[in-house]
Amino acid sequence: MASVPDDFRSGFVALVGRPNAGKSTLLNACLGAHAAITSPVAQTTRRRMRAVVNRPGAQVVIVDTPGLHKPKDALGEELNKSALGELADVDVVAMLLDATKPAGTGDAWVASHVNASSAVRLLVITKADLATPEQVQAQIEAAQAMATFDDVLVTSAQEGFNTEAFIQLVIEHLPYGPRWFPEDMPVDATDSEQVSEFVREKVLLNCRQEVPHAVGVLCDSIQWRDEGHASIKATIFVERDSQKGILVGKGGSMIKRIGTQARKQIEQWLGAQVFLDLEVRVKPSWRKDEEAIRRFGYNAEA
Repeated sequence: MASVPDDFRSGFVALVGRPNAGKSTLLNACLGAHAAITSPVAQTTRRRMRAVVNRPGAQVVIVDTPGLHKPKDALGEELNKSALGELADVDVVAMLLDATKPAGTGDAWVASHVNASSAVRLLVITKADLATPEQVQAQIEAAQAMATFDDVLVTSAQEGFNTEAFIQLVIEHLPYGPRWFPEDMPVDATDSEQVSEFVREKVLLNCRQEVPHAVGVLCDSIQWRDEGHASIKATIFVERDSQKGILVGKGGSMIKRIGTQARKQIEQWLGAQVFLDLEVRVKPSWRKDEEAIRRFGYNAEA
């Protein structure tokens, strides 16, 4: 890896907050690519993802974390552990707060952990395009009553408002140091991990509420037939036969829709034409099974 000048800034910023605070959307906007999956469903983010953003004289590694929430099973406990674990290993912690939803006890719990961090603390108000100036100001005041922040920024990742300002603000607070990742490496996830997540994203976007939380996806294989074509097999796991029926759909209509949407996303990511073979299997109560959670890569140590 090429050497960098003495005034080169580099480091890590963790995005933390309640579910659906806009963490993955902000990461994607900063990266300029759809790398982290998004959906209206809580617990969309299950894997910690590091995205690498390069600017002249700086490299920012953005760590997307699962939304902090009251856990109901072993999976929820692992997701919280993964998110909170990042607070001890980063240079900057950015607490994201949705401008459209009044801050509550859950946000106060997140803020207490942010306040205990020795990292630089940023307050980032998200979804400003959907809120009034009064709502935004109320959120800032509520958050500042919960914790002490070094800087405050109002953003709208969907509109691209203050996305670059967020990157520059983080850079101002990073130490001088080496480039942690190659410039041509956008994320630290493998292609198999990205395939699994893109498939799960399409499940979340297409299926009713009883299915999403029970879904886990494994990419079984990626076989390159030549430079521009890949054959991919993936398995979608659910906890009950009724959920499998919903995912498959009448005459296979739902799984076909999920596969078509996921294939387009995967092709864009891999830059190749893809044949995607999806299978749905039932694994009862896998969210309570620590071994299954590790296999899916949803554990805190993943």
